Amino acid sequence: MRFTTILKQFDYRFPLELIAQKPASPRDSARLLVFNRTTKKKTSTTFRSLPNFLPSNALLVFNETKVIPARIHVTKKTGGAVALLYLKTDGSTIRCLANKSLKEGEILTLSRNRSFRVTKRSGKEWILKPSFPIHELASIMKQYGSAPLPPYIKHSPLTERERRREYQTIFAKHAGSIAAPTASLHFTKRLMSALKKRGIGITFVTLHVHLGTFAPLTEEQWKKGMLHTEEYAIPASAKRMIERAKKEKRPIIAIGTTVVRTLESASNTQKKIIRTKGSTDLFIREGYTFTMIDGLITNFHVPRSSLLMLVSAFAGRETIMELYRDAIQKRYRLFSFGDGMLIV
Repeated sequence: MRFTTILKQFDYRFPLELIAQKPASPRDSARLLVFNRTTKKKTSTTFRSLPNFLPSNALLVFNETKVIPARIHVTKKTGGAVALLYLKTDGSTIRCLANKSLKEGEILTLSRNRSFRVTKRSGKEWILKPSFPIHELASIMKQYGSAPLPPYIKHSPLTERERRREYQTIFAKHAGSIAAPTASLHFTKRLMSALKKRGIGITFVTLHVHLGTFAPLTEEQWKKGMLHTEEYAIPASAKRMIERAKKEKRPIIAIGTTVVRTLESASNTQKKIIRTKGSTDLFIREGYTFTMIDGLITNFHVPRSSLLMLVSAFAGRETIMELYRDAIQKRYRLFSFGDGMLIV
């Protein structure tokens, strides 16, 4: 089947005004579409009611990565503004994406005493040499960077201070992501407390969200069956809780597609976690056999994306596309700051 034909199977239309420009307030007031794969029952509720729709013996697995202020605004010698998206450090250089065309050798000014020199291009990425020691990058991004909101959030009323707070989970711990694990944005201290009171288990893993999660899908990735790599880590305590839950046949609910990729990448067919730290390029699509997860909480994803394909692999493409049509008709808010789904 042609790649363009495959993409069309995961395409859908939606009113632009449904793209959420800020999170619900309070966060757990966001709407939640619950779908039971066995009974096919659909329920429209809110995240605040989530404990009522989970088995009391369930184990929820969250991603406790922390978003860094990875959007860096610089100026060309001509005065033109350029927005960079930091990807990673590579020795004494950094790799980034840019919203404007750059030239090798040109200087991009960050502040009076700080700049980057464009050394070369590598595919869609640019390699830049900072004028300052690379170990200062984290503090400089904290000072000059901004929250890397997705490009489809064009009219957010949030200030930069609010963006840094709202585009972050309440339990963010390990810095390294250039996008938020958005399914977790709906959780408040009140909701976490309510889940614990119901006896529902909670544990945390880390996957640093990178291009493998949010970059547009390419034909090469489809053919190879691999996405960009992302780093993950599973603490020993989480490993024990997850494996115990599998042994006791308790349902494991992944909070977000990043948790799905982490658990499925780290485990074997015997439902044991065999790699507690590493990188994953796992591309989950139709035909994939899930080993570790029994349920999923996830936001509504952009058309033609690998994330939409992952969710479709879990619940069935036709089912998911029907649920999306239903959600759009009911004016659910979409994407990163939008509403979510529970699939069990």
